Amino acid sequence: MNMAVLKRLMSTVLLAGVIAGLLLTAVQRVQVTSIILQAEVYEEAAAKAEALQPHDQTMAAHDHHDHEHDEGWEPANGAERISWTVIANIVMAVGFGLFLAAAMLLSGRNASWRTGLLWGVAGYIVFFVAPSLGLHPEVPGTQAAPLHDRQLWWVMTAAATAGGLACIVFGKNLLIKIVGVVMLIVPHLIGAPHLAVEHSAAPEELAQAFIVATAIANAIFWLVLGGLTGFFYRKFG
Repeated sequence: MNMAVLKRLMSTVLLAGVIAGLLLTAVQRVQVTSIILQAEVYEEAAAKAEALQPHDQTMAAHDHHDHEHDEGWEPANGAERISWTVIANIVMAVGFGLFLAAAMLLSGRNASWRTGLLWGVAGYIVFFVAPSLGLHPEVPGTQAAPLHDRQLWWVMTAAATAGGLACIVFGKNLLIKIVGVVMLIVPHLIGAPHLAVEHSAAPEELAQAFIVATAIANAIFWLVLGGLTGFFYRKFG
């Protein structure tokens, strides 16, 4: 890769990532943030109720103190939280944009905003839809399997889905395409890690609303990121 190509790649990723990250923040503020804030109210109420249980209050208070200590620093609601959300979304968008731009470059096909939309759809499937089939988005206050186990399954599923789609779309013969289909299915046959009994402090309808809201927000994000990546990649070419 020469410097001209690298400069083209980085300019594309930075511009597309910043715009997509800002748009994602705006969409989240409209439909996702309010759900999170409601869920946090239920989470805090459940934590207080647990700490005030009559049996062994000393131990309960100690456990609650440890829980608060483990949570660490969190941004305050308002401008501070919005600012950190913007930064996190832009960094994430730039990272995912790098994946898309690299895929466009390696594919050797002409890039445009139209083809970028298709790459965006692929990114949405790989990084959101496929993992969400086993591990749906969870509101604050949800008891889930250990984080390491969920992260491992998420990475495996995303990688297998990306490889499977690549085999299906770019495979030159039927055998490769069949391998691609198998790769799409295997993570879900293994199954995502779950607790025997799962519980959420938030009501079920709030949890369902969060799933729908995050699905819509991510769909908009990936379509915009893909379209902009294809557009800027062609423009800077």
